[in-house]
Amino acid sequence: MITIHHLNNSRSQRILWLLEELEIPYELKFYQRDAKTMLAPQALRDIHPLGKSPVITDDKNTVAESGAIIEYILKNYGDNRLRPAPNTPEDLRFTYWLHYAEGSAMPPLVLSLIFSQAPKQPMLFLVQPIIKAFCEKVLTTYVNPQINMHIDFMESELKNRLWFTGEEFSAADIQISFPLEAAAARGSLNSKHPNLLNFLERIHAREPYKEALKRGGAYNLLS
Repeated sequence: MITIHHLNNSRSQRILWLLEELEIPYELKFYQRDAKTMLAPQALRDIHPLGKSPVITDDKNTVAESGAIIEYILKNYGDNRLRPAPNTPEDLRFTYWLHYAEGSAMPPLVLSLIFSQAPKQPMLFLVQPIIKAFCEKVLTTYVNPQINMHIDFMESELKNRLWFTGEEFSAADIQISFPLEAAAARGSLNSKHPNLLNFLERIHAREPYKEALKRGGAYNLLS
């Protein structure tokens, strides 16, 4: 049986959702971040040296990284579900969005969190204005424009299709959900992005999504 090693406030929520969609039984082990450092506990680093989540164990296999885990689950348990037929245009889009989510969409969102939080950290009083000005400069000149560019791109990609790969829901939609939910939580989505807002409404209405949230617990995308 697959075991999901689930760290609070982490991207492993998507893996719970995928398994709920596929109706595959799984075991869930919870780990809590250190309240001060927000780092994973040693128990999770014992499963994988980086102490990141998601990570799954399945028999003798340990698999980390969201995209790799999704591919592993679909290959071994998917039975051709939640992905397009091979060698189709939809299949090519599926592969793209599966890797785009973490490779392109998430980095500027992570940078936004880092540079937004940095001025709030304890530091010498005289240094704080300098750090604050530097972080604001990075956010306004690079990070925020990058976020807006990616959001506009994703909005346009849903202009003529229901889901990111086409008319059928797929695991790529599960993968892309996290950066979109993070962007929405941080105020980067608004009325100019009706396609993305509708996408979020559709996924939030899915029963497997609700069940995964019930099992995994609430997560704070602003932390």
